[in-house]
Amino acid sequence: MTTPKKDVIYDVHDKPPFGMWMGLSLQHLFAMFGSTVLVPILVGIDPSIALFSSGLGTLAHLSVTKYKIPAYMGSSFAYILAMQNLMKHGGIAAVAQGAVVGGLVYLLVALIVKFSGKAWIDKVLPPIVVAPIVMVIGLSLAGTAVSDAMNRDGKYSLTFLLIALVTLFAVVGFNMFGKGLTSLIPILLGIIVGYLFTLIVQSITGTTIISFDELAKSHWLSLPSFDIMFVDYHFKLYPSAIATMAPIAFVTMTEHFGHVMVLNSLTGNDYFKDPGLERTLTGDGVAQIIAGFFGAPPVTSYGENIGVMAITKIHSVYVIAGAAAFAVLLSFVGKISALIHSIPTPVIGGVSIALFGVIASSGLKILVENKVDFDDKRNLLIASVILVSGIGGLMLNVKGILISSVAFSTLLGIGMHLILPKTIDK
Repeated sequence: MTTPKKDVIYDVHDKPPFGMWMGLSLQHLFAMFGSTVLVPILVGIDPSIALFSSGLGTLAHLSVTKYKIPAYMGSSFAYILAMQNLMKHGGIAAVAQGAVVGGLVYLLVALIVKFSGKAWIDKVLPPIVVAPIVMVIGLSLAGTAVSDAMNRDGKYSLTFLLIALVTLFAVVGFNMFGKGLTSLIPILLGIIVGYLFTLIVQSITGTTIISFDELAKSHWLSLPSFDIMFVDYHFKLYPSAIATMAPIAFVTMTEHFGHVMVLNSLTGNDYFKDPGLERTLTGDGVAQIIAGFFGAPPVTSYGENIGVMAITKIHSVYVIAGAAAFAVLLSFVGKISALIHSIPTPVIGGVSIALFGVIASSGLKILVENKVDFDDKRNLLIASVILVSGIGGLMLNVKGILISSVAFSTLLGIGMHLILPKTIDK
């Protein structure tokens, strides 16, 4: 185990003074807030449930990993397209079942890792498979983002496009030129700018874009609209949910490995050894199962919060636990949920253009960092098939069992990698 960096202000097990502790936890809350509530908005789920499961899932992850890893769990973008399709064909029950199955995949892999090690994972999911899949996840949502940015009730709207562009460039501006906290929460700040600009446009044009009716009717304290498995709806098996979301769990798993590596570097610890990769995977799996049980989107470890730790040099698990507690408490504030619901479509569209583009670009980053050789026909073919099948929407539907394009392209990529010979003449 390596020695922690000397410039660390609060190490993993250091507890800050109470006042500072609360402030630092709120900072982490702000860092994850925009992304965590955006996912349920795009899917059609109550954002307050996502906040609740985000906080509870983080506390569960901390517990499973013996409070040794300062990782925050937030809504995963990898499952958005799959969840949108499942909402149309099975509703929240199908999404919840898919989230739980995704969590079970994590637990299964954790069990395999415990007894056989982790070398096999790199063989099944090398960069040439993972990178195009990550690009598909971002680019397959491009149509939705652009539609939200320029269409009102299915018709082109120059006003909506203007609002979306102001929001988009606000996100870009805060991300590029922001200092301190403003550079860490560009999504949240972009939404605020877009929201305020929409109010200005609304006052000038007299056209209603934002309605405050729900906000006026909502109570300060209210229960999130939970859809609790086995309680709020009758259990029914959704094979499509299992076939669609289970393969995506392997994609988010690679993101998990990357985040653990970054945390190793930040803290000077080796979390692959202590508490062990099997525990970090189990923590993610349990958090996903909790999210599914309450009817929330699947969760994953958040790079935004890792970024906060990198800049502040504060790695305390107490701070992460405080942020999780704040998220749970905030989910019971009805006014907050109503305010989130009032965010106009073009604002969401503007944010989505930036966010989904970044997801796709991160796939390119994986290719560059791993120096993938595209003069090799094998690599070229694998990437080509994954990109076209995934972005084009190639789905598999066998007797009602629907496998989404993201999941199907993942399976195709893994299959080609395992079958095609390693050495091909160029």
